[in-house]
Amino acid sequence: QVQLVESGGGLVQAGGSLRLSCAASGSIFRINGMAWYRQAPGKQRELVATISSTSGGSTGYADSVKVRFTISRDYDKNTVFLQMNNLKAEDTAVYYCAADIKTTGWSPTKRYWGQGTQVTVSS
Repeated sequence: QVQLVESGGGLVQAGGSLRLSCAASGSIFRINGMAWYRQAPGKQRELVATISSTSGGSTGYADSVKVRFTISRDYDKNTVFLQMNNLKAEDTAVYYCAADIKTTGWSPTKRYWGQGTQVTVSS
């Protein structure tokens, strides 16, 4: 069984910073790509940032967070981070991490999700 556990959400004033963490644990053979998504009230879940499976690999960002957010990954600890700077009220949402994981060498890659962490930015 695989678990993704997020932490680091909270309440912050506009212009402030937060750092989210997401640790994967359990029966893991290999983690491929990891990502952060968010979902604001009344809106669909949207992709925020992605990071590839190899150390030093590529990252990608939604236009709305480019320059302000940075995704990184500790490959040894199966953990992904999201550093969020210059936060805006429109960044308020529940943030979810996702990971594409193989639990054995022969199993298909499956997407796993964290439980979500609330980020609230006051203006």
